[in-house]
Amino acid sequence: MQEIDPSILEKVNVWLNGNYDDQVKQEIQKLLDDKAYTELTDSFYKDLEFGTGGLRGTMGPGSNRVNKYTIGSATQGLANYLKKTYPGEKIKVAIAHDSRNNSDLFASITADVFSANGIHVYFFKALRPTPELSFAIRQLGCKSGVMLTASHNPKEYNGYKAYGADGGQFVAPHDKAVMDEVAAIKSIDEVKFDRVEENVELIGEEIDQQYLNKIVTLSVSKDAIQRQKDLKIVYSPIHGTGITLVPKALELFGFENVILVDEQSTPDGNFPTVVYPNPEEKEALTLALKKAQETDADLVLATDPDADRVGIAVKNTDGEFILFNGNQTGSMLINYLLSAWEESGKLTGKEYIVKTIVTSNLIEAIAKAKNVTYYNTLTGFKYIGELMTEFEGKQTFIGGGEESYGYLVGEFVRDKDAVVSAAFIAEMTAYYKDKGSSLFEALLETYIQYGFYKEKLISITKKGKSGAEEIKAMMERFRTNPPATLGGSKVVTLKDYEKSVETDLNSNTTKPIELPVSDVLQFITEDGSIISARPSGTEPKIKFYCSVNGKLESKESYNETDAQLDAKINTIMQDLGV
Repeated sequence: MQEIDPSILEKVNVWLNGNYDDQVKQEIQKLLDDKAYTELTDSFYKDLEFGTGGLRGTMGPGSNRVNKYTIGSATQGLANYLKKTYPGEKIKVAIAHDSRNNSDLFASITADVFSANGIHVYFFKALRPTPELSFAIRQLGCKSGVMLTASHNPKEYNGYKAYGADGGQFVAPHDKAVMDEVAAIKSIDEVKFDRVEENVELIGEEIDQQYLNKIVTLSVSKDAIQRQKDLKIVYSPIHGTGITLVPKALELFGFENVILVDEQSTPDGNFPTVVYPNPEEKEALTLALKKAQETDADLVLATDPDADRVGIAVKNTDGEFILFNGNQTGSMLINYLLSAWEESGKLTGKEYIVKTIVTSNLIEAIAKAKNVTYYNTLTGFKYIGELMTEFEGKQTFIGGGEESYGYLVGEFVRDKDAVVSAAFIAEMTAYYKDKGSSLFEALLETYIQYGFYKEKLISITKKGKSGAEEIKAMMERFRTNPPATLGGSKVVTLKDYEKSVETDLNSNTTKPIELPVSDVLQFITEDGSIISARPSGTEPKIKFYCSVNGKLESKESYNETDAQLDAKINTIMQDLGV
């Protein structure tokens, strides 16, 4: 007969007998009565970790779930950190939320706790995109900010993204300091839940206008847009916050023919028309693609619930709509920006672009060819934001991005931004159309010029306590026993970002990796393939990123070369045993 671990039962009893509301106690008691021990174990076996980006998890009662109390404890810890960091100063924070179920409630609780701690809260009175929160923190001189969202996760999830004074998510050493303060909250009785109304100030349209006015100034190809203002753009916010700003941004950039996917335009935390509200998933773009075919659109745009990521679809040379992956969109966006800046005479030698270590090296090849400085960071947009803050006033950030559909143009925000990205993807499409080319044809030209880089991401889900242990064991196995060959090519370099060591396997020599410590392994083969293994920081997954490249001789040979590179990726994944 299944039993419950005594240590779990002890934590359950703390909640049943503590200062928690009756509804939560009833839900926990029901799980006990139903002998739902697996669910109780997952709900209580640990405290929901306040990680380097905040909280994310499934909603429900328990210490390892997103609820009023875990949100309250996180906010109290963050408030304690802010008061220690800025003693004697008037501290201001901004709070926003997306369309998820309970996001508005959790945002309100966050405001309650900050205000009860004597902190002034700028509170968005309705749902808003994550990048606008980042903008507001900077614009309003805040010391911190919180976005209530679980990004593209399924509807059962919610989360809490915490930001620093620069508008970026906390980085070392501040992230650890915040985590320590959150971990120091040992009882719910330490959390101040009683709102002080005079410390809460509602904001909304005025910030929208300031943000939109700023991003319009970034436009590089105004003449091309004017000539292509009838470009047909189908847009879906996938029931999220993008509806508040993306159509307005496109209009202000000069696009007059934006077609909304009506069935997905109303914010709804149940995401009724999709399995996952994730623009990386083709299924999430089903309705948008249908609308695009009906209207013979030039471009499809779809943003995730908190509008920090955007997926796109364009027509190939056969007139069929195909989805670009994050590497293709990111590479084309950087190529367009650098080309347009070059043509406008704006490149002075002080500009730079940024990508993450698991994002396509095509971006690197383009930057090298155009003699623009590029940087690689760890996975996570906060590292791109950290670089931007470091270089502010010294170098000019043109753009950057990561393979997981997150991009940024300009310096007004310190997180990935689907609003500005959607506007620039539309501008890029107009720019190429003005030159007589589709975006797909421009991609093929880019491959011919710089090399055909093809990437694939394999995610393996391992849920719960046992899943976390399995993922840890997989990483340990790869670390201690790396593969000798992958895809028929010898592994010549091993990069272990957790140990901060790069090993040349031919000479058995090592050199340090000058990036923060992270649980990532990279295998680089003799023929230039790069394979990265990385446990997800926000989901119960281990991710394998595979990048191969070859030469594309002509547009006509695209399908053949694509199939060859695809076969190579499959062989590499088989060699890894995933």
